[in-house]
Amino acid sequence: MKIFSGSANRPLAEKIAHDLGLSLSEVENHLFPDGERRIKLMESVVDEDVLICQPTCPPVDSNLMELCLLLDAAKRSGAKNITAIVPYLGYQRQDHIFRTGEARSLEVVVKMIEASGANCFMGIDLHSIKIPELFSIGVDHLSALPLFAEMIKQIEPDLSNACLVTPDMGGIRRIELLKNLIGSIDYVSVEKDRDIVTGEISVARVTGEVKDTCFIVDDMISSGGTIIQSVNELIDMGAKKVFVMATHAVFSDKAPSLLEDCRAEKIFVTDTIYIPKEKQFKKLEIVSVAPTIALSLSA
Repeated sequence: MKIFSGSANRPLAEKIAHDLGLSLSEVENHLFPDGERRIKLMESVVDEDVLICQPTCPPVDSNLMELCLLLDAAKRSGAKNITAIVPYLGYQRQDHIFRTGEARSLEVVVKMIEASGANCFMGIDLHSIKIPELFSIGVDHLSALPLFAEMIKQIEPDLSNACLVTPDMGGIRRIELLKNLIGSIDYVSVEKDRDIVTGEISVARVTGEVKDTCFIVDDMISSGGTIIQSVNELIDMGAKKVFVMATHAVFSDKAPSLLEDCRAEKIFVTDTIYIPKEKQFKKLEIVSVAPTIALSLSA
């Protein structure tokens, strides 16, 4: 087995390789002045099981193209099986056609990954449980929820004083899965309205009993707007402490400063997306998904 990494999140790939007892194989990855990229695998992969680790996080299109080139290079070089490890999948929120005339962007992305040579796709906390159905290859859909469950039990041993919170109605299944991992704990849902043209979000209503300690759990944080509005609403309704847990730290330009200044106690995210030092802040805690990925690959 050999593991290669794209440029999007080499530190995570190195951790996965370490946990598998492997060394990260090298890639010649040249970016031309016009923005085109040339990929060359620097080790033979003939009849090998090959792992390609490359999240398609921002810049999404560039990282997606790099993933496809890595997959194609492995296929053309004689790899036996190729697994695309895509900890964060770009375009996953565009899994439906919302308005007439739109592309179904995620379906296009899936076709690109498959056509480039992947025999198996590995993702973490995909935005919808129906996304794996778009693939014609095997899909290993992993989750960071077990990591969050352990952290919640450490932070708040007395779960009678705590509640889980989903910042949108689409996250209720995620909350129910987390509740099964934790045990007896109540949950609250925050319903939001989103303008499909501008993307602006507003809180519509909160359902459930807000407890002293609240744990907001989501699949990703982008602008931070949904999270911050939910934190404010919960504290205004009597919560004493609010913690935020999200798998993917997409973090738009202003998100880190907004999250640092918000009323949450702490923001927990994973390393599915590489977070440079300039985007890290005091309230942020990063948990690695490398052991989760390595364990699944070893099974």
